[in-house]
Amino acid sequence: MLYTGTDWNFSILWKCYDEIERIAQEELRLETYPNRIEIITSEQMLDVYTSHGMPVSYPHWSAGKRFVTHENAYKRGLMGLAYEVVINSSPCISYLMEENSATMQALVIAHAAFGHNHFFRTNRLFREWTDPTQILDYLEFARGYVARCEERYGIRAVERILDAAHALQGQGVNRHTGAKRIDLRAEAQRARERREYEHSQYNDLWRTIPTGLGAKGDEAADGPSQLGLPEENILYFLEKHAPKLEAWEREIIRIVRLTAQYFYPQPQVKVMNEGCATWVHDFIMRRLHEKGLIDDSAMLEAIHSTTNVIMQPGFEQGGGPNFNPYALGLAMMSDIVRICTAPTEEDRRWFRDIAGNGDPVGTLKYGWADYRDESFIQQFLSPKVIRDLRLFRLTDDQAQPYLLVDAIHNEEGYHEIRRSVAASYDPGMLAEEIEIVGADLQGDRILKLEHRTRPGQLLQPTDARLTLAHLKDLWGYGVEMREIDSQTGRELGGYTLQ
Repeated sequence: MLYTGTDWNFSILWKCYDEIERIAQEELRLETYPNRIEIITSEQMLDVYTSHGMPVSYPHWSAGKRFVTHENAYKRGLMGLAYEVVINSSPCISYLMEENSATMQALVIAHAAFGHNHFFRTNRLFREWTDPTQILDYLEFARGYVARCEERYGIRAVERILDAAHALQGQGVNRHTGAKRIDLRAEAQRARERREYEHSQYNDLWRTIPTGLGAKGDEAADGPSQLGLPEENILYFLEKHAPKLEAWEREIIRIVRLTAQYFYPQPQVKVMNEGCATWVHDFIMRRLHEKGLIDDSAMLEAIHSTTNVIMQPGFEQGGGPNFNPYALGLAMMSDIVRICTAPTEEDRRWFRDIAGNGDPVGTLKYGWADYRDESFIQQFLSPKVIRDLRLFRLTDDQAQPYLLVDAIHNEEGYHEIRRSVAASYDPGMLAEEIEIVGADLQGDRILKLEHRTRPGQLLQPTDARLTLAHLKDLWGYGVEMREIDSQTGRELGGYTLQ
């Protein structure tokens, strides 16, 4: 027995970690970064919440606001705290709550230190977009740089830039895999070298010499091709071309942009990431029980915890419009194992490539490595899971006084339901399609944008104006945005801030 009862100490954690690692490596063949496990208090867990799970972050008032909000809700019993938080870094850092029982500590080690860790290391999106060896060093640089700017230019001046950059960070990422992965360590070094060069070249006399943005009448100096327009990464454009920003302001925008880029893959693989980690911890805890290393009471506690996590409210229970990623993810992972080991005739028709292949772990690892939520669901959501989760599709035609159930549990309905569930995870639905299309630096200097809308989905007017006000503040001049129907090309309205 690794332990009995609920109490734990560090000797027990070491023994649990060694056995969990043995199962993860020998039976599941998981590939992981080196692990670092830290035990923290509930208040420290609230601190981690405020920085989006990162151990260091630059100072900003929004972090304190999040801390107070979470703390009040936690103390009033309106929310619980996560059993763990894990960071996509190398070494992979897993924070475990000291209030956890021995069983929960073992479960979250399996879940975070091996399930999430394997997914971070092998999934294609994370491999293409992030470098886990550098993120902590870059955040340390960002924290120090923002703090020095506050000392030199004042907290209000820095907060003005951060507030505006945070409002625009959803439109501050590159969304195409052709983009080069950013070397964060080199970015920090580049920033230091640029500051040193500027200080060495500074002469107060330069401020008395009039300068222009380009030769008069030189249309190529600020034409669309010269500015790289159209440009979907608004923060990148502002960093490079905003006329009135100081060098330190551009660097802060760059910090926000690179941090947002680091988090970009995570919403696209939420179902797969949580499903992978939940399936891994469930497999490992059952193996520990089968090997006699934990007793029945510990196994029941693990099952109880997993059951609570994967609970999916029905449509009539007010569970909201989205699936519980733990529920959908684990259901699909478990179903893939069944299809690979004990397929039905239905499975053989739907999944000819994997049905009965006898390699469930290899099939899962292939899926974890090469898919994101949208494509994974489109490829692997089976009729059995659709039936088990009681899925159906409603069509809401505003011209009709009723809702129509147009996809049920038949051959055609399964395809339609799977297509609709996959479409709800389309990365294109996570952010609005907004591009900068014009900026006349020699004329009125108005920044022009276009929003390509989806049918019936215009921007909320108040939010749009508030966000554009931040954009105007960073740009330094007026901004215009037109809303264009992406299907017909017809202009549906717009906003102008002078």
